[in-house]
Amino acid sequence: MPTVFSHFGICVSDLECSLRFYCEGLGFEAAESHDIGSEFARLMEFDDVSLRSQFIRRDAVAIELLAFSIPAPIGEPVRRPVNQLGLTHLSFRVDDLPGTAARMSELGGSVLEQTRTSLDLSGLTLDFVYCTDPDGVRIELMDLGG
Repeated sequence: MPTVFSHFGICVSDLECSLRFYCEGLGFEAAESHDIGSEFARLMEFDDVSLRSQFIRRDAVAIELLAFSIPAPIGEPVRRPVNQLGLTHLSFRVDDLPGTAARMSELGGSVLEQTRTSLDLSGLTLDFVYCTDPDGVRIELMDLGG
């Protein structure tokens, strides 16, 4: 069997808030959900684990939102620098960049206004802006002008 991409996993501080953000803001749909326990502790490199795993899907993309209770989530909900090694951002093509960006803010995310960029490519305007989800995951919105 060939290697096939499965999903991204994102640790979240508030599962309901993140579900609203990704589903209402970016058009994902809630899919399968699992209560994960100690059977996955070794895989996750913990002595014990308890969490809710909620998959969301849109087209061929799957994201697993991980809401830990044991151990509690750690870290600050801030965006990572783009030049930090590891995953830098999620990117979505949108038809209404200003409207989608506004929804990101209404749903608990942030719009990084200073990143708004427009480029003219042979008469076609390309618009971009970075946002973050409620936990600081960087999200690029791009309107490729049609």
